[in-house]
Amino acid sequence: MTHLSLAYDMRAPEFGADPASLYQAALDQCAWADRLGFHAVGFMEHHASSDGYLPSPIVMAAAAAARTTRVEIGVIVLLPLYDPLRAAEDLAVLDLIANGRLRVTAIAGYRREEYQQFGLDMSRRPSRMECGIAALKQAWTGEPFEFEGRRVRILPRPAQRPRPEIVLGGSSRAAAERAARIADGFRPVVPALMEDYAEALRSLGKPVPETRSSGSGGYLFLHVTRDPEGDWERIAPHALHENNDYARWLEGVPNPVYHHVSDPAELLASSAYRIVTPEQCLELARQDGALHFKPLIAGLDPELAWQSLRLFEREVLPKL
Repeated sequence: MTHLSLAYDMRAPEFGADPASLYQAALDQCAWADRLGFHAVGFMEHHASSDGYLPSPIVMAAAAAARTTRVEIGVIVLLPLYDPLRAAEDLAVLDLIANGRLRVTAIAGYRREEYQQFGLDMSRRPSRMECGIAALKQAWTGEPFEFEGRRVRILPRPAQRPRPEIVLGGSSRAAAERAARIADGFRPVVPALMEDYAEALRSLGKPVPETRSSGSGGYLFLHVTRDPEGDWERIAPHALHENNDYARWLEGVPNPVYHHVSDPAELLASSAYRIVTPEQCLELARQDGALHFKPLIAGLDPELAWQSLRLFEREVLPKL
């Protein structure tokens, strides 16, 4: 079965669509995906951006959970930026709204501006991550525990028992080793780090899970159309904005994906942004076993995004 997923970061640069229309379209698309049997929708997090990058993925995911009944609800949270007890409460409520469909990925982040915005010391990312994950695990038991010298108890518990799994994201060997030690899974920026993760699991006497497809197909954006050239002309400014903003953010960070590009043709030639016909989309699905959509990339006109999704529904989905 082809794994189908949607992802949203809600970037809304000034030349893009109105943020309110983007948020409504995202929720409508989540309901559409749920009806069609998609497997997952995901929401990402960043702060101190120039384009309104989604700062509240838990809030957005709760809205999506309320509009759906089957699809997995994924959140990527910058856990060191949170009060761990408040994060435990909010995520528990989200899992209850989703009736146990929550999937949590905790990341430490890489942008100093985000830590500065909240008055936090970026050098303490590892210790804050470890504290946060330990607090989530204890909080979700529903039993009293010691936290920073005081007795606390977090209720309600999440819907999942014993608790939602916690996957750790990262881009270093240290992150892979930390994930093996304290998390339930690892989501690396660089796929080769899965070897470090597996090695760390074996050294701890833990089982090594089977490697699964990320569902991304090796691309960042997928759009289905009968007019690839015409649609790319409209999509290109949004793709360039996303690519170049990430490239700027990731300067000095291990990054095999984003590099500054000024020519839309060069970006399209990289195959990171796939503008495909229904027939080509079907072939992608058969090759990878997964299709990953990010329909509202950098404030893309929701109507253009819907044209792609509806064409996928009509001409690709029935053949999968």
